[in-house]
Amino acid sequence: MVAMVSRKRMARYASRFSIMAGTMLLAVPAQADELRDAVAADMPELMTLYRDLHAHPELSFQEVETAAKLSARMRDLGFTVTEQVGRTGVVAVLENGEGPTVMLRADMDGLPVVEQTGLPFASKEVAVPASGVETGVMHACGHDTHMTAWIGAAQQLVERRGDWSGTLVMILQPAEELGEGALAMLEDGLYTRFPKPDYVVAFHDAAQFPAGMIGYSPGFALANVDSVDVVIPGVGGHGAYPHTTRDPVVLASAIVMKLQTLVSRESSPLDPAVVTVGSFHAGAKHNIISDEARLQLTVRSYTDESRKLLLDGIARIARGEAIAAGMPDDKMPSVTVQEPYTPATFNTPDFTEEVMAGFRARFGEDRVVKVPSVMGGEDFGQFLRADPDGVKSLIFWVGGVPQEQFDAAQRGEGSLPSLHSPFWAPDAEKVIGTAAEALTAAALDLMPAASGG
Repeated sequence: MVAMVSRKRMARYASRFSIMAGTMLLAVPAQADELRDAVAADMPELMTLYRDLHAHPELSFQEVETAAKLSARMRDLGFTVTEQVGRTGVVAVLENGEGPTVMLRADMDGLPVVEQTGLPFASKEVAVPASGVETGVMHACGHDTHMTAWIGAAQQLVERRGDWSGTLVMILQPAEELGEGALAMLEDGLYTRFPKPDYVVAFHDAAQFPAGMIGYSPGFALANVDSVDVVIPGVGGHGAYPHTTRDPVVLASAIVMKLQTLVSRESSPLDPAVVTVGSFHAGAKHNIISDEARLQLTVRSYTDESRKLLLDGIARIARGEAIAAGMPDDKMPSVTVQEPYTPATFNTPDFTEEVMAGFRARFGEDRVVKVPSVMGGEDFGQFLRADPDGVKSLIFWVGGVPQEQFDAAQRGEGSLPSLHSPFWAPDAEKVIGTAAEALTAAALDLMPAASGG
């Protein structure tokens, strides 16, 4: 997941869940439940798979071994499996009579992070990402839990073929961390070569509340994510004689400051937006005024209209400040918005509440909580944007923080590592068990078996 939650936001989330810190609130309803028992019986095998996936992560669009390993399992379960969809993606289809089509998605890619969890099955893998610099690789975003729960749900749904009717499409998506994998699968025919879903469901582990909690956000759940490059030309020269130059550092600084008004003075305070300058680079020596400055921005929004306002404003401000600085027309800044961008993830509100009502009945009111949307990004939103009139979509969170670690943080005795941290080590058994049960239950509710007679 792309920069999902800031530490400040994590602290805010933690305070929301502080009343739930006791383990009793994480207890499942007392009555026996056949699905829960079946998932529990599968957990030893699933945890073996999880540890293997965790120890052998692969980077975005390099998930070859991961895809092959899980494809084999799906074939053994009776799915029709197609590999190399969207480069390294996998589509597994199981037709089971008349009814709706439900798509369950898990993402596969790890991150260029050197693991420091100290787990006995910690990753020791190294790889070379697009940057060309060799790096350690880690499932620092929990995609290993996603894939394992996905397999767990597949197993349960195969065992319960008499309890549902319809078509189950289960996909393994590459390159979520680049924000490109969902679009790659769609462009490779996900909705044309395979049954097009009526419902699309996924989950993501969460690093801000206790393991086994379920969080959800109706409507916008995650933001548009744009990466913007601004190149500011100048006229270089000696630092002692600035009047003979056009200093791009001064101009870039003016642009940085003016950009702050896009959110504070041009965006509605009711419409969340972020414009952050993450990199400012210019020059190489104390006494030389460079002939160029470069800015790298991350821009976050929810609606298409807000996104356009921000991106148009960046281009306008860059040009306007250059004109004010006396730059000639052939020295105007260039503004490049990287494509593809990661679109906002929107949870279909009525569908979301319907699924969550089922989760509350299954897991208990205390374990299913509405949470604020975040300004991080997730390319899961592409699956709804590809057919907004025909698809209903939901991604929900499953808490991953070990209970004792969460309790300690609430007492001020430590902080919680975030997703993408080299120290992120979720309580995988609770994440996987909760998510596998939740995905299975959602699919069963969405594809009820035809009544006999």
